[in-house]
Amino acid sequence: MFTVNEVLNKHYPQVANNPILFKSLSFVLKHLLHEREITEFGETYPHYEDIDFVEQVLEYFNISYSTRDVEKERIPSDGRVVIIANHPIGSLDALALIKLVSEVRHDLKVVANEMLMAIEPLHDMLLPVNNMQGGTPKQHLSAIHSHLNKDGAVLIFPAGEVSRLRPQGVRDTRWHSGFLRIARQAKAPILPVYIDAKNSPLFYGVSMVYKPLATALLVKEMFKQRKKHLPMRIGELIPFESYQQTTIPLKEQVKLFKRHLYRIGSNKKGVFHTQASIAMPEDRKELARAIRECEHLGETGDGKSIYLYQHKSCSPIMREIGRLREVAFRAVGEGTNKRRDIDQYDSHYYHLVLWDESDLEIVGAYRFGDAELLTAPDHPTGLYSATLFNYSENNEKLFKEGLELGRSFVQPRYWGKRSLDYLWFGIGAFLSRYPKYRYLFGAVSLSNAYPEPAKDLLVQFYSTYFPAKFGEATCKRPYQMTQDSLHQFTGEDYKAEFTQLKHLLANMGVNVPTLYKQYSEVAKEGGVAFLGFNVDPDFNDCIDGLVVVDMQTLTEKKRKRYLTDIQLKATA
Repeated sequence: MFTVNEVLNKHYPQVANNPILFKSLSFVLKHLLHEREITEFGETYPHYEDIDFVEQVLEYFNISYSTRDVEKERIPSDGRVVIIANHPIGSLDALALIKLVSEVRHDLKVVANEMLMAIEPLHDMLLPVNNMQGGTPKQHLSAIHSHLNKDGAVLIFPAGEVSRLRPQGVRDTRWHSGFLRIARQAKAPILPVYIDAKNSPLFYGVSMVYKPLATALLVKEMFKQRKKHLPMRIGELIPFESYQQTTIPLKEQVKLFKRHLYRIGSNKKGVFHTQASIAMPEDRKELARAIRECEHLGETGDGKSIYLYQHKSCSPIMREIGRLREVAFRAVGEGTNKRRDIDQYDSHYYHLVLWDESDLEIVGAYRFGDAELLTAPDHPTGLYSATLFNYSENNEKLFKEGLELGRSFVQPRYWGKRSLDYLWFGIGAFLSRYPKYRYLFGAVSLSNAYPEPAKDLLVQFYSTYFPAKFGEATCKRPYQMTQDSLHQFTGEDYKAEFTQLKHLLANMGVNVPTLYKQYSEVAKEGGVAFLGFNVDPDFNDCIDGLVVVDMQTLTEKKRKRYLTDIQLKATA
């Protein structure tokens, strides 16, 4: 904590050198700043830090806050995000918002000016700045960017100071552009929060006459807020794509964000295109209990378990799968823009689930269904892929011995950790236990975020090297390649032209999608076919390739890896 004498000695040495002025000013400031009460608080709770300190301060002032449940879900449970808010009372509003966000995000960091940095118990939660216009040391800005690059949450008050009385009411002063520069560099979505609160008429009156004196009154204003309730409105997430490509000057764009936030506070539609929030994670204990009730197919060498889930009403498993699907697909420019990605087909399919027992997390999942059952005349849904492709009547063998696969995902926090490979081990374990299936088929997506030339190259390459040798289907909305992309590949040398494809894609900043590579290389020549490429308007116009794999043509290496050895611990 601080003392008035320390502040005067450190920041106003000319006053400290004048004993009469020092004594008089010290007396007045000790009263205005409630030094005695603050000192007593610090002595009573010297061991409290971070969120414990925040909770104790709010309890001391008997401050409550609220937001709608559906709006609280708009706080992303993971992933990088820049949270912006107005600053109506300059003290307890910040602490209340920190407490609210911390209920969802334990990794929250707050970009703080010198005043907040004076509160030592909060230091571990704070990222210091001198101001949001410039003058901040590079190491401080690096700390902010580093936290976001680690998918952390950052809270910024763009005004950098308390709101003042304006003709439109109590509103922030001019917003600085730092929050937008930070969000842009991190390619982070922005979450706007409006706090409904105000200081006393005395504060605003003094502020009009002499602003520095009003600032000195802020601590006294804080003590006037006892027993107050702070309603908060949380807007929908503003994705990076909504503000990245614009010809609007930076200063004008900052004004639009400010307008967006205050429109939310007035229960009006904001300025920017927004994204629906993703549902909150399921209760870990309930999820773990439900997972352990599923059929256990095996366990990987590093302790992850593979389960087979079939629909049960009121099970948290499908809700969590739907939530994580949306998280994973949005991360690559797809997704449904709904709270959970769940459709009417899910309750009629199997779900292969990779489970991390140590973190109580679903790492990823694969959906598949028995094609013979799904194509029965009385089946309530039929094949999911039939919503994208028209199957001919000449697919009796494919449907009789086929397993439709799709909707596979690995949640982003596990990307690059062999998780997709583990799901294939799970498919192998399933096929070993249920050997009737010869064909694997389904829609494999290609993100619409890929550049048009990249999409053309991928569609042409896989159409050329994996033509429809078995299975017949036509696209409902076929992907149309541009004339310039035709005849790029000859189909005569797979390895050489695949290397060429990777090189061309790398020049555009993209790669061959993992599933395309995995499906096409799992079998010998002639064992994989792409029947068509369809545009899916329900998933941000991604491209779905309909792939078929004949499991009797697996390469020896893949057969040994996924079917013979399976590389799973025995689960008798």
